[in-house]
Amino acid sequence: MPVGLLELEDLQPSPDSSTPLGEPTPLPFSWLVFVFAAASLLLHFLGRERYGFFRDELYYIACGSHLAFGYVDQPPLVALVARMSSILFGPTISGFRFFPALASAVLVLLTGRMTRELGGRGFAQALACLAVLLAPIYLAFGSFLSMNAFEPLFWMTCAYILARILKGGDRRLWVLFGAIAGFGLQNKHTMLVFGFGIVTGMIFAGCATYMRTKWFWVGGALAFVIFLPNLIWEAQHNWPQIEVVRNAQILKNTPVGLLRFLGEQFLFLNPVALPIAAAGVAWLLLSKAEKRFRPLGWAFLVITAVVKLLNGKSYYPMPFYPILLAAGGVALGRLLLRSKKRLLAGYLVLLVVSGVLIVPFGVPVLPLNVLLRYEKLMALENAVLVERDSAGELDQLYADMLGWDSMTATVAGVYHNLSPSEQAQCAVLAGNYGEAGAIDLIGRKYGLPTAISAHNNYYFWGTHGYRGDVVILFGQNAESTKTMFDEVQHAATITAPHALAAENQLPVYVCRRPKQPLTQIWPSLRYYE
Repeated sequence: MPVGLLELEDLQPSPDSSTPLGEPTPLPFSWLVFVFAAASLLLHFLGRERYGFFRDELYYIACGSHLAFGYVDQPPLVALVARMSSILFGPTISGFRFFPALASAVLVLLTGRMTRELGGRGFAQALACLAVLLAPIYLAFGSFLSMNAFEPLFWMTCAYILARILKGGDRRLWVLFGAIAGFGLQNKHTMLVFGFGIVTGMIFAGCATYMRTKWFWVGGALAFVIFLPNLIWEAQHNWPQIEVVRNAQILKNTPVGLLRFLGEQFLFLNPVALPIAAAGVAWLLLSKAEKRFRPLGWAFLVITAVVKLLNGKSYYPMPFYPILLAAGGVALGRLLLRSKKRLLAGYLVLLVVSGVLIVPFGVPVLPLNVLLRYEKLMALENAVLVERDSAGELDQLYADMLGWDSMTATVAGVYHNLSPSEQAQCAVLAGNYGEAGAIDLIGRKYGLPTAISAHNNYYFWGTHGYRGDVVILFGQNAESTKTMFDEVQHAATITAPHALAAENQLPVYVCRRPKQPLTQIWPSLRYYE
């Protein structure tokens, strides 16, 4: 593949990059970029319906039924995407996963475009796009509906605009940068970390002059205006996002040291792609010919340092890595094409083989029984533990896709065993948003009422008018919650063998005669995590 498919211009000297306005004519765009983008879409299409809905996916779908300018633990964009998906495709797993899969393919295209903007020709573009295509983290991001599916697109688009500005482009591009950043903030608040990294990187690289224009401030003001509705919602609700982050750090996230933090990023990326990312960092920070792009190198260092200092999850800097891979494609493209072509071909073969071997850990393409054996064969069981309860037979990505159907069916069996009069007044109280989301979505076919829960934004959606005379209770905090009733019956047990341990062997209680009306005890049940 490698050398035979290289475009002829790859073997020509790179254009003079000392001109502040950049190359007089655009570099060609490799057709392989489109091939790799199509391959990404096809991979996600193949794995779209295997296993089931992801826990957070169920929650975002529920949020899509309650559109607002904000939620306890995320901005509103992902809920809006969920609502759009439901309208366009119906409440199907394929429909909800269409836009994440499309985002994964677009990320490959943007990586190729960024590589070209940095001066990379056909081989450089193909190398960077191939690395993004086969990175397990981006495969996983595109496998289900979440904020993470779209975050790398916002970061990459802003970086691309910045590259244009640094090459002498129109300073009014800062306005477009601000607009993209504003919508990025409506997707995930970590866009603030990206913005801080970019501004700090511009200063560290001695490029602050690019920000001494009214268009920089207009762009910043536009980002703020777009973000403002969510900011107002947060203020009106007493800044719940801060409490969510604090509780997650204390109760949920697995603490990691610096070496494990960096090591997990390399696993997310694919260790064989590490030379590309490392070359990208070195090229951005040390290249004399292309020192105009140095702010991007500094931005990566700043973002990584901030995430680590704030005890963020190890995958939080990953949206920046496609930018590094684009730069690394340029660096290695210029280096390897001048050295032995056998070394080049061997590396590409190794990258492809390792990527293909890792694909099942990012996209659910294997049947469950095959995946279990494959994990043991590859010795990658629990290689990355992001949360305290993620250890189990399966990787958390897939464990959180299992058990929801059996859980809902068990709850439905308990519900339909009640008398018609009790069914009419029965509330289904779930322990967390995944359990509640499953009842809301999957429970439709069983005739279940919508769930209530005191977890995160479900708390704000309240008790739906239920008094608490009859409550089906299960899930997180059920043992403490059942003490608020005078009559408690253990009606069933939820069995989900391959799900997370916290979702397996769960008792289902039918609770009657509340010691206080449900509306009065509701505030005491609230928890953000």
